[in-house]
Amino acid sequence: MTAFAYLMAKLKWLIFGTQADRKGRKLADNAERGQSSGQRVYHRRNFKEDYNAASAMLKGRMDAKYPDTFHARLGGGGNNAYQYGDKRSQAVDTASTAIAQALRDGATAHEAAEAGAASIGI
Repeated sequence: MTAFAYLMAKLKWLIFGTQADRKGRKLADNAERGQSSGQRVYHRRNFKEDYNAASAMLKGRMDAKYPDTFHARLGGGGNNAYQYGDKRSQAVDTASTAIAQALRDGATAHEAAEAGAASIGI
C-alpha cells in the first residue's frame, strides 16, 4: 500500500467514523429520553416492573409442570423421586427470554406472560 492510499484510507475513516459516532450518540440519547422510533427500543420506562409482573404471573403455571422442590414424586405409590432442577432451569431461561422479547416488542405484562408460557409449552 502506498503512502497516498494509506492517507486516503485514514481520512475516509476519520470522516465516516466521526459521522457514525455522532449518529450513534444521537440515537442513544433519543432512546434514553424515550423519543426513539425504533422497534427494538424499550417502549416503557418500567420494563423491570413489567418483567417482574409477567414472571410472577407465569410462576404458578411453571410450579405445576416443573415443581420448585428438590424432589417430586411421580405417583404410582413407590418412592420414585425425580429431580426437576435441570428441566426447570431450562424452562425458566426459555420463558425469561420470551418475556423480555415480548416486552421489547411492546406487549403488556399479561401478553408477555402468555408468550413465556407458549415458549415452554404450558
